[in-house]
Amino acid sequence: MARPQDLKYAKSHEWVRVEGDTIRVGITDYAVEQLSDLAFVDLPEVGDRVTKGSAFGEIESTKTVAELISPVDGEVVETNTDVVDQLQLLQNAPFEDGWLVRIRPDDPSALAGLLDAAAYERHIEEEGH
Repeated sequence: MARPQDLKYAKSHEWVRVEGDTIRVGITDYAVEQLSDLAFVDLPEVGDRVTKGSAFGEIESTKTVAELISPVDGEVVETNTDVVDQLQLLQNAPFEDGWLVRIRPDDPSALAGLLDAAAYERHIEEEGH
């Protein structure tokens, strides 16, 4: 799967799409593939505060539990409740219908530290996967 070039990527395998004064956050196809058999996702509530570099939720597979890491400080303005009930959205369309949360960042310039698609590809290769 070709990763969208218009997104930003975190080394913790989340993707970010800037949408006006908010960002949409999901996990990459690579993360979904590594987790494999998804069993459960726990997302924050609308209005919750998230902190850059800290967990805002978790995703569980039959193999492991992985934390979902926030790319920014901010407020959750929407959660994708569809993905909670239909985990196949993460597997089938991780960059479209499989998004997880929308966040209003406290400081949009915090996104500057994220990777572009090419740098994310190199990061995956350096991880040795």
